[in-house]
Amino acid sequence: MKMDEIQSAQKSSSPSPFNGSQIGYILKGYPRTSETFITNEIHLLETLGLKLSIFSIKRLTGQQRHAVVNAIRAPVIYLPQVPLLGEVPFIKWLAISLPKFIRSHWRLCRSRPRDYMKTLREVIALSFKYRAGSWLKPRKAFIKEFLQAGYIAQQVLESGQIRHLHAHFCHTATSIAMFASRLCGLPFSFTAHAKDIYLRQLNPGDLLRTKMGQAKFIVTCTEANRAYLEGIGPGGVPIYVSYHGLDTELFAPPARVTGHHPDQPVPLILSVGRFVEKKGFTYLVEACRRLKDRGHELQCQLIGGAGADSDRVRSRIQELQLEDTVLIRPAVTQEELRQIYRQGTVFVLPCQIVESGDRDGIPNVLVEAMAQGLPVVSTNISGIPELIDHRVNGLLVPQKDAAALAEAVEALLVNPSLRRELGKAAREKVCRRFDAKENILKLYDLFRSCLDEHEEVHQPDLQVLPAIKG
Repeated sequence: MKMDEIQSAQKSSSPSPFNGSQIGYILKGYPRTSETFITNEIHLLETLGLKLSIFSIKRLTGQQRHAVVNAIRAPVIYLPQVPLLGEVPFIKWLAISLPKFIRSHWRLCRSRPRDYMKTLREVIALSFKYRAGSWLKPRKAFIKEFLQAGYIAQQVLESGQIRHLHAHFCHTATSIAMFASRLCGLPFSFTAHAKDIYLRQLNPGDLLRTKMGQAKFIVTCTEANRAYLEGIGPGGVPIYVSYHGLDTELFAPPARVTGHHPDQPVPLILSVGRFVEKKGFTYLVEACRRLKDRGHELQCQLIGGAGADSDRVRSRIQELQLEDTVLIRPAVTQEELRQIYRQGTVFVLPCQIVESGDRDGIPNVLVEAMAQGLPVVSTNISGIPELIDHRVNGLLVPQKDAAALAEAVEALLVNPSLRRELGKAAREKVCRRFDAKENILKLYDLFRSCLDEHEEVHQPDLQVLPAIKG
């Protein structure tokens, strides 16, 4: 669907059932290239009639702007920008930062003195409880988050429309949502994803459990995450699974379903993701070396934004003398990525659980590739087996095993009929369980339950949902 058709569909859709009531979305940064699942979510919720305001903690630079961002109508409120805590001494940080927030906090203290002082005391207690060691200084991040929460809380009170707060990722954004909730007296919820759940330094001690106990409800994107959260949670707080999903019509496969792309002289192995350790790109590079040594001609493209593992991946390519075989490409827009998928022969993402515990949930790029009918190879960790059924709609191998990865890719390279069979089944699985229009209704119903105390609502019309412009 073209952009003017999207806008036309939005204008002709049914009026909002909430008569001005809004959800306040708290995000660490907006819009972020790698978080298309968030922008798609916001767009579809708006199309169903939900009104939102977006609070972005950071102003991002150097991001690829997906077209769906232009279709989003929610106002974006950027918080005052402050230095990183580690950049300057804390007293100097306060001297720089406090003036940017003092007006909001003064107004909050005057209008809601009891809630303000109670929250401030709790923040100070948390900063001591979750410090790194008994002899070390308080955890200063809570002070920063309290200042930011006060800014949001005052904006919420001044708007008079926001009835509920929702944060994405359960570390920084959710801490701010929790404090803002206490300051302005509104409930909050959050969506937990991947490293924000499993990295202990992001939620030290039982901080995540504390956040779960304060939230009205929790959303996560895999059953594996849900089981983990239920195991550490206080109980009594509902945890829902809502897959990210995508527009399966927009990610329809190309007409050709055999061999590799006619413009490709040799098979093309694709992989997409930020260059971080949990993506396992070094194992894919090693698998390509094994395939070359077995006589396979191929090209491999690794596409994604720079990250902490970029140099290591480049070094491994050079060490294995694969400069003419493995190409690193920068991140692209979702629209550009759809065209790249159509050139691929096989899609590979060898995810791993790293030493810190960080891992992916269900990588969105796997869902996208499968929707395009590409045969996929990945690993049997985290939520990935919820998406890929081994030898039914893709191939799964153990993590951190370049030999097994090479064998799986080779099985697809030499067997066009297997590629066709798995690619077709992959598309069917995504359409059945990961269609964005179906999954977004779960989230809509949760937000509806938060708002229907204030307004009389009606059921949304699923037919108004447009295709998501990538």
